[in-house]
Amino acid sequence: MGRKDASTARTPVDQYRKQIGKQDYKKTRPMLRATRLKAEAKKTALGVKVEIYLIAYITFVYMLFLF
Repeated sequence: MGRKDASTARTPVDQYRKQIGKQDYKKTRPMLRATRLKAEAKKTALGVKVEIYLIAYITFVYMLFLF
């Protein structure tokens, strides 16, 4: 009559998410933890860089006024 999976038509996005989910399922706990920590480090790295540049700028301006 009809196709067996015709009623469960998925969009390409849903298929992609399912495929990614399967890949993550295959990872071990330490690998998942490392991935999470890496993502968090990437997020906070920008904040650290801005903070360092801000401190350097303030120090430079302070030195200009000092001399």
